[in-house]
Amino acid sequence: MNLKNIVESLIESFLEAGKLAIQLRQKGLVKKIKSDNTPVSNGDLEVNKFLLNKISNVTPDISIISEETTENKDIKNLKNFWLIDPIDGTYDYINNLEEFTINAGLIINNRPVAGLINAPAKKRMFYSYKKGSSFEFSNSKTTNLSNIPAKKTEDLKFISYSTKIKPEIQKIYDDLGVKENVRMKSSLKFCVVAAGEYDGYVAEPRAYEWDIAAGHAILEHAGGTVTDFEGNQILYGKKNLKNPSIILKNKNIL
Repeated sequence: MNLKNIVESLIESFLEAGKLAIQLRQKGLVKKIKSDNTPVSNGDLEVNKFLLNKISNVTPDISIISEETTENKDIKNLKNFWLIDPIDGTYDYINNLEEFTINAGLIINNRPVAGLINAPAKKRMFYSYKKGSSFEFSNSKTTNLSNIPAKKTEDLKFISYSTKIKPEIQKIYDDLGVKENVRMKSSLKFCVVAAGEYDGYVAEPRAYEWDIAAGHAILEHAGGTVTDFEGNQILYGKKNLKNPSIILKNKNIL
């Protein structure tokens, strides 16, 4: 399997999916609340349909699991599959904010081996396919995030998904020496940590595998780490597809 060819053949599709998401938002979205009390829009569903078609054309023999469809979620002993979140950060998407992302992570032997994340409102596209090959495409320029030098600092700046920091997370902050945290909701957090703009992220068990798979690959391939609170590696294809606790660190604090 040539991961480089697979990922590079999908970059243009992800850029197109971003344009589609923005166009649908400009026209006016049709919004609904799902059974789990989270929002969804016709934009989520249209981008999902677009990505399913493009990815299945490139890798027809690999199953796809998406947040917005029921297909393949009941497969037992998952090993090789795609995880798609067509719009991560739907709240931002439907409220004309900028931090929403379009995501796909490729899982082989239950580990993330490639990822694509487009943040279309930010005009930032991220992708990776092996260690040392994690990239950002923006302003018509491609940057290898793996080549960004580590900057040792005593004032660590982390991202949090909420302004209310839970005690178990605060303890980790204190142990690491985190001095500041900034709220960010979508998988863009993985990308800005990979780019060295922030040092890390901590969360208790929450969300699903499609929320983190693409970002996991991008950050690890840029030289960072993704583990649970006990330092264990995070595997994919769990029965309920739910995430364990998670700690992201960039190479500044390894």
